[in-house]
Amino acid sequence: MNRIYPVVAACVLAVALAAAGCGGSSNSSESGGGGAYGGGESTAASKPASTTESEPPARISVSNLGGEVGEALVDSKGFTLYYFEKDKGGKSACYGACAQAWPPLTTGGSPKATGAAMASKLGTTKRSDGTVQVTYAGWPLYTYEADAKPGEANGTDVKAFGASWYPLHPNGEKAGE
Repeated sequence: MNRIYPVVAACVLAVALAAAGCGGSSNSSESGGGGAYGGGESTAASKPASTTESEPPARISVSNLGGEVGEALVDSKGFTLYYFEKDKGGKSACYGACAQAWPPLTTGGSPKATGAAMASKLGTTKRSDGTVQVTYAGWPLYTYEADAKPGEANGTDVKAFGASWYPLHPNGEKAGE
């Protein structure tokens, strides 16, 4: 009997160690991944699929997108940034399939404003997956997977996931209707 207890203890320890090793970690989350452009596969090669702890601070600038949109916020690669009318109190309401279609703009530090973007309107909010999302005038910012190249604004006035999506003018007001 005395020999069985050490064997059982060793087996329990081995199983516990094996289970801990199998859990692993992942950059994905309930939102389909964190990151500068959310999770999932990206249709545009210039959009990173996930973020790391060494992610640089996001850079926000302004570009003239033409048409009814005019001047609007863009990310460091020139992709249009959108806000979601369903977001309230500076918190994102976009997770899962929503965050795959509308990847949140996340940052590895304090976001930076360049050009006509106003640094005083920049902020951040923590997402439920622990990533830090950039806000502008209190609105969490997103890109749109249907924008295949910089300067496109295909998400303007799109109604999806329970509300409408719009780019933002540098003054924090919605662009294009």
